[in-house]
Amino acid sequence: MKIFETLRDWAKKLKRDGVTLWFVCKHPGTPWYAKALGVFVVAYALSPLDLIPDFIPVLGYVDDVLLLPGLIWLAIWLTPAQILAECRVRGDEWIALEGAKPRSWWGAAIILALWAAIAWMLGSWWLASRQG
Repeated sequence: MKIFETLRDWAKKLKRDGVTLWFVCKHPGTPWYAKALGVFVVAYALSPLDLIPDFIPVLGYVDDVLLLPGLIWLAIWLTPAQILAECRVRGDEWIALEGAKPRSWWGAAIILALWAAIAWMLGSWWLASRQG
């Protein structure tokens, strides 16, 4: 059962780091590149929608298992240690008080806009290929 405990601990740290990034993005001392990646990751992580919907076999969970943890790791790595420590404390306090991650409707809007852009591009390509 050790592997399940390890996975559970990893999932808790991932949830905490997602909330931590929410505070990192708001911190005035965060460098612009860490903030830019953090905004994208937070919008995606806290969005109620996924870029790859979970009902798609195998691929639906790729973003949850590989993409999101990798992006969170990169954003955390780009954040200065002092800011990260301060924001982790704030994230832990948020989780203790609220018991859940915050929701980002801006994140949902970004994901919907991405889906709309992909649909438009595919539709344009399909129409162009049918015409000649």
